[in-house]
Amino acid sequence: MKLRSDSFAAGQPLPGKLAFARPDPATRVALADNRNPHLAWDEVPEGTQSFAVLCVDHDAPSKPDDVNHPDREVPADLPRADFYHWILLDLPAGVRALDEGVYSSQVSPRGKPGPELPDGSRQGINDYTQWFATDHDMNGDYYGYDGACPPWNDALVHRYEFIVHALDVDRLPLEGRFDGRQVQDLIARHSLGSASITGTYTLNARLLPATPDA
Repeated sequence: MKLRSDSFAAGQPLPGKLAFARPDPATRVALADNRNPHLAWDEVPEGTQSFAVLCVDHDAPSKPDDVNHPDREVPADLPRADFYHWILLDLPAGVRALDEGVYSSQVSPRGKPGPELPDGSRQGINDYTQWFATDHDMNGDYYGYDGACPPWNDALVHRYEFIVHALDVDRLPLEGRFDGRQVQDLIARHSLGSASITGTYTLNARLLPATPDA
């Protein structure tokens, strides 16, 4: 399979319009457009019955101790963990592209509804659900896509991998509410092939020359 995006270039910084938050000189960060990117794929394996789409930040801090503290940075050598930004399942086999902004076009405090979508596909809860669990203004189930918002004091530029899997079933065998970790093994078991594209993002003012304008 091959995967491309008209919204960003592979290996390059994501534009701010795809992020949950953007740099702000007065407040360090502000809410951004939070648009899902355009994705398009081809060279699909024979026998494909559906597609799954994931977005994973591979550089989330494994410990929150230093996150967003003004007097220090999250060290670049801190062990990192995966943070799921999007879990989209059961896309019909005939689909070859997702338009920018179709699944998300703004930040929705307390999340978006799910898992079922009108076209028969389903979205899982992303990891903002857990991140905002104790936040009175933001807690809720964050279904679907919510974009990049790395700690504004992280010394590491984060990598965001968008992955499309071609699956041998038209509907993955799970029901109800689900997250990225719950579907990983199922996707691997039913995947006929996959393709990915990665963009980068930072909110650290010291590293901002690497990030384009929104």
